[in-house]
Amino acid sequence: MKEDKLNPIHPGEVLLEEFIKPMNLEINQIASSLKVPTQQIHDLINGKKAITADLALRLAYFFKMSPHFWLGLQMDYDLDTVKDQVGKKLKEEITVFEN
Repeated sequence: MKEDKLNPIHPGEVLLEEFIKPMNLEINQIASSLKVPTQQIHDLINGKKAITADLALRLAYFFKMSPHFWLGLQMDYDLDTVKDQVGKKLKEEITVFEN
């Protein structure tokens, strides 16, 4: 039986569902506090933009947490996405290093 795999979760979805909604925050408020364009936050929560090191640091200061949390979410999302797209092909194409 084939196991159903969940789609990778974009960091913007985490920001929206775990921070913005429960804390009753406004996108404009966050963007203003972070000193970034409102569109950047909209694009992030809509999965159109990635979290950069700069944005991770801004979010970390805003929410009083580690920037590694935000970068880790992005890294996990990127790896899962690429693995879903080409992982099987790469595994077949790449010769394993034998010592």
